[in-house]
Amino acid sequence: MLKLLKCAMDIGEEMLVSGAEIYRVEESINRMCYAFGAKRVDVFIITSSMIVTVYTEDGNTFTQTRRIKSSKFNVEKLHRLNDLSREICAKKLSSEEIEEKLKQAVNCKQFSPFLEFLSSAVIAGAFTLFFGGNLIETVVSFIVAAIVWLCIFFAEKIVSNRIFSKFYASAIATLLAFLTLKIGWISSIDKIIIGNIMTLIPGIGLTNAIRDLFSGDSIAGLLRLIDAVLTALAIAAGYYLVAILGGFIS
Repeated sequence: MLKLLKCAMDIGEEMLVSGAEIYRVEESINRMCYAFGAKRVDVFIITSSMIVTVYTEDGNTFTQTRRIKSSKFNVEKLHRLNDLSREICAKKLSSEEIEEKLKQAVNCKQFSPFLEFLSSAVIAGAFTLFFGGNLIETVVSFIVAAIVWLCIFFAEKIVSNRIFSKFYASAIATLLAFLTLKIGWISSIDKIIIGNIMTLIPGIGLTNAIRDLFSGDSIAGLLRLIDAVLTALAIAAGYYLVAILGGFIS
């Protein structure tokens, strides 16, 4: 049971890191442990910690904890992990089979940095066009987003902090937008800044926070809500630092 509990914890941890809702992780671990023959399962999960206690039929008790230090949304990996948890419950896989399938799910094909780079630029340009920007503003927004993504990509190799990265991404986007205005490429920067900021807004995090709150996971929901609010404030602070303190607007 101890080895099977470790497998369930490994899957739950990877689900949480990939952006799963708290109730989904708790339910998956519960179902897997009961499928392994547990008599009772107590699961407590927040965004940064997992505690699971399993009671067996022979009177033994096992408890494991995990500390979650970072997370990055990965829908493809989350989809594979969900399928794996269902397969475990349906087929009663052995620990060796679970470890092999978990390894395959964790090492699933990732999007290349170039594709992320291109997607970020295209999305920013599309939002600028959507909010009423002209063709020149759309192209400038595309270029600004590309430069911002490169800055974040290299900066995160030195300091990996999601909130701080949103702060300097917003600051860089605002600075570049004002520079293009000063050069005379564009006559208005509103649509460019909006297009780039839309790629930084923590939409998934906010959605998961609300879903956790509605599911009764108050602590986890509030933690995710606070994280989303802090991220939004960091984006606003990045704009303020450049726009106000830089003297671009009064």
